[in-house]
Amino acid sequence: MATATAQPSTTVLHKHIDYVSPVRQYTMGAVMVALGLLTWWLFARTAEPGILTKFGLTPGGSTVKVPDLIFPTQTVLYVLAGLQVLLGSIQLIRRGGFRDRTNLVLFLVATMFVVAFLAWGAAGKSLNVGGLLKTTLTASVPLTLGALSGILCERAGVINIAIEGMMLAGAFSGAFIGSLSGNLWIGMAAGVATGVLMGVIHAFLSIKYKTNQIISGTVINILATGLTSYFAAKFLQTHREWNDPGVFQPIHIPFLTKIPLIGPIIFDSNIYIYAMFAFLFLLQFALFYTRWGLRHRSVGEHPRAADTLGINVIRTRWIAVLLGSAMAGFAGSYFTLGSVGSFNEMMTAGRGFIALAAMLFGNYMPFGAFGAGLLFGFFDSLASKLAILGIQIPSQFLLMLPYVITIIVIAGVVGRTTPPAAVGVPYEKEGG
Repeated sequence: MATATAQPSTTVLHKHIDYVSPVRQYTMGAVMVALGLLTWWLFARTAEPGILTKFGLTPGGSTVKVPDLIFPTQTVLYVLAGLQVLLGSIQLIRRGGFRDRTNLVLFLVATMFVVAFLAWGAAGKSLNVGGLLKTTLTASVPLTLGALSGILCERAGVINIAIEGMMLAGAFSGAFIGSLSGNLWIGMAAGVATGVLMGVIHAFLSIKYKTNQIISGTVINILATGLTSYFAAKFLQTHREWNDPGVFQPIHIPFLTKIPLIGPIIFDSNIYIYAMFAFLFLLQFALFYTRWGLRHRSVGEHPRAADTLGINVIRTRWIAVLLGSAMAGFAGSYFTLGSVGSFNEMMTAGRGFIALAAMLFGNYMPFGAFGAGLLFGFFDSLASKLAILGIQIPSQFLLMLPYVITIIVIAGVVGRTTPPAAVGVPYEKEGG
């Protein structure tokens, strides 16, 4: 009896220890150790002794003052390098490494590397980290909203690479209609409606007529680029008053804006940032805790089984595409109504495609996509900060890093990205 009862616990323990494959364990450990050695070789070893680094923690324009963080550069760099190597060594030596916390530890090590780089770059100078975080959040808004658009579509089985075109069209109509009406809210509604119109085209081609979804999305991107460029050159350049909608002003939330560092960054923003957080929580809850979300995901994973259970697959996919397209149009209106205040040709600059990368990086999860959007936004804003500090690193190299990381993620080194099983596959109803 004793032997029989001891066997299951041994088996369970064995399975728990072998949760992480040896290849993944050693690869992650090697990456952590390598980052630690790079921190020592590139930053700690070359830093001048006795030099101080100052990190400003008060975002520009904020009335909530936070004391600056001042520290000895070389000492902190050596500590960070040692911690990275230590964590990497534990991952290599300990059986199973950090197991299911490996990605979290890797994120911590990568953050240490970035902090070390900033400390080294700002040695003897001052870097406003609060301002950097503020611009990071701002830059992440269209990327996160675009990624949510992709999640809505692809969770239901429809590939949407037309996010770039939908965002561009939404940006144009938001500026144009907002200027004509003199009302920013009407301009925002026009941007959303334009996204939905593009979504109708995509749904007709990819769902009703079963056109290859990549081709359908490409057609919409080309169409949006051509139309917005033509109308911008034809009308907006000759009638400047048609391209001056203004921008949504920040909304100050009492008491919350007084929270040190976080308050001015999050709670002193315009409507788009608040809407982004609202959509994040709403979509996370709707997709994974409601009947609608279960049906939505089921048509992307196994549409035949969903149809057997009485779920209208075609209608569900139509709704998904229209909702995702509305989100993309809303994201596009941010460029003109929430940021710049006017429309410029090709102003989205490929951010719709970056949003797709953020969706993949976040493994089709809303908050995962938000984290990826922050990563892309950080490197976008970091490029301008480095120019101010005088660090001679090409900005193109910094902007390239998120793509390299995304490729690593998709390759399954950091974590496996698993798309919905039936994504991109047109559904043919039996007997239809």
